[in-house]
Amino acid sequence: MTLHSLVRPAVVVVGASRGIGKAIAEVAAKEGATVVLVARSPEGLAAAATDIRKAGGEAITLALDLMAEDAAARLEDFLSANSLMCDVLVNSAGYGLRGGATVLPVDDQLGIIDLNIRALTHLTLHFLPGMVARGRGGVINLGSVASFTPGPYMALYYASKGFVRSFSEALHQELRGTSVTVTCVAPGPVSTEFLEKSGANRAALFKILPKLDSEYVAERAWHGFKSGRRLVVPGISAKLTAFVAALLPSAVMLPLIGRLQRRSNDPCPCGSGKKFKACCGARSNS
Repeated sequence: MTLHSLVRPAVVVVGASRGIGKAIAEVAAKEGATVVLVARSPEGLAAAATDIRKAGGEAITLALDLMAEDAAARLEDFLSANSLMCDVLVNSAGYGLRGGATVLPVDDQLGIIDLNIRALTHLTLHFLPGMVARGRGGVINLGSVASFTPGPYMALYYASKGFVRSFSEALHQELRGTSVTVTCVAPGPVSTEFLEKSGANRAALFKILPKLDSEYVAERAWHGFKSGRRLVVPGISAKLTAFVAALLPSAVMLPLIGRLQRRSNDPCPCGSGKKFKACCGARSNS
């Protein structure tokens, strides 16, 4: 028996303590996969692992700050120490903020780039070569229907998801014929903590669009990946939104999204310190 045969394949889910990441981990575990749950919160990881084990799955946890420069190396070391290899990588960690780019804290906005883009890219590029060498596995990157258009008042979140979709689709094409798949999943609003934490739940846009269950998104994501899909857009409303975004010119889409995501009592982006409705909003309506 070779050393390689003693190493077991694992589905590594980053951002697995809650939401879509946890739901994808549960789907993979039900199919018999060994699942490695990675997130920053030890408590959240423990709860997620307990749920998977109760359902008969195998879950191993690693508390890890994905913003750390050595995050990929530490994850690799953890897998090696447990005689595991990353067969499927699920990048579901990320966050967003709603508000004017000139008003929101700069460091918080740069954190979106660090987590949604840099960490996702680093992990993907770290583990993909091994998958290609073995001729199996792949990556599921969690995007968003927001990736189909710029998003005023959530500028960096929309831009980050646009990167995720572009990056994932390009890799999918590069790896055709290698038996390794890169899939981008682009759902609309999902009933998770993201809406509340980002402040998006207070915007009209996210009140209009129907919310999907994370379990439904996870099922579509996993089975789309297993089928070798380049892009998975779960839900009719998300598909329609992507279609409309492709159809309408930016001159129409940008004001529409801006209006639906801005609240009249938001701080005015001009920096006056006044509420938008009493400042630039009043001038634009005059």
